[in-house]
Amino acid sequence: MIQLPPQLSIMLAYEPVDFRKGIDTLAALCLNRLNCDPFSGTVFLFRNRRATALKLLIYDGQGFWLCLKRFSKGHLAWWPKSSGAPLHPLAAHQLSVLLMNGHPDLARFQEPWRRLPSDARTFALTPPALAPVAAQTSTATTVSGRVPPLVGC
Repeated sequence: MIQLPPQLSIMLAYEPVDFRKGIDTLAALCLNRLNCDPFSGTVFLFRNRRATALKLLIYDGQGFWLCLKRFSKGHLAWWPKSSGAPLHPLAAHQLSVLLMNGHPDLARFQEPWRRLPSDARTFALTPPALAPVAAQTSTATTVSGRVPPLVGC
């Protein structure tokens, strides 16, 4: 399973690509025609002319990944119209929908995450059993003999 974190940079190439192209040719295409660095960690998404398959090109710091998805039936339900630029940015959740041959513009997504107001009270997310070792070996105990919970972490 491919994990798509929300902060992942994903760029969709408008123009179809000859799917006989491999990693080296697609990386050169990113560099020369799309004016993007293929070594940046950005996911580049391509489709074939018949819109029956997708290719993803990703550099993970050690090497390239080339992923192919060919649909067993039908064609892509959605592909953006060219806006004059060679690339179209996508969010990770939009790519997930597109990989399932859905229509990202028609999907109903939750609004993006927002910060809490500064006066909101926050709690430690680490349960006491997973607290740092220094806190677990503390000599302070309560009447019940338990180590008191960490406050203000």
